[in-house]
Amino acid sequence: FTSWGRETAKKYTAEQIRSILEELDSGEYGIVLRAKGILECADGGWIHFDMVPEEYDVREGGAAIIGKLCVIGSQLDEKAIAGLFGV
Repeated sequence: FTSWGRETAKKYTAEQIRSILEELDSGEYGIVLRAKGILECADGGWIHFDMVPEEYDVREGGAAIIGKLCVIGSQLDEKAIAGLFGV
C-alpha cells in the first residue's frame, strides 16, 4: 500500500468533493482503499470527507489551518490524483 497526501489552500464546494470521490472510486486512479480530508469551503467554513470503496461521507466540520488530503491504496496514480484535486 502507498499513501498520497497534500496540503492545500484551494477552496472547494461540497459538490466538487462528491464528484472527486466518485471519480476516485472508479478504479482509474488505482485501488483506493481510503481517502479523507479537511478542505476549506468556497462559500465559507470547512468540508470534512471520508471515503472507502463504494461509500463516502461529505459534511461540514471544524476549521483547520490549511486544507489536508490523504489517499491510501495500491497502484495509485499520484499525478492523476493531484490533477483530480487540482493541487
